[in-house]
Amino acid sequence: MNTLSRTIAGVVAIIFGVYMIISMIIEKPEGWYWIVAYGVFFIVIGLFIFFNKKEDDIEEIKNNKDK
Repeated sequence: MNTLSRTIAGVVAIIFGVYMIISMIIEKPEGWYWIVAYGVFFIVIGLFIFFNKKEDDIEEIKNNKDK
């Protein structure tokens, strides 16, 4: 199960990456392929954050230590 912070951060990164790719492909300024590469990077990072289950275990350990 995803935590709220992980879900929000992952979805925002994915949406930002997709926005970068779509906007630069439509506008096609000079050097657009670099911005598309950054968009792919943000999508990969967003997917990693979204599906990283180890982060939940780390947060649960921190929460248990605080109690």
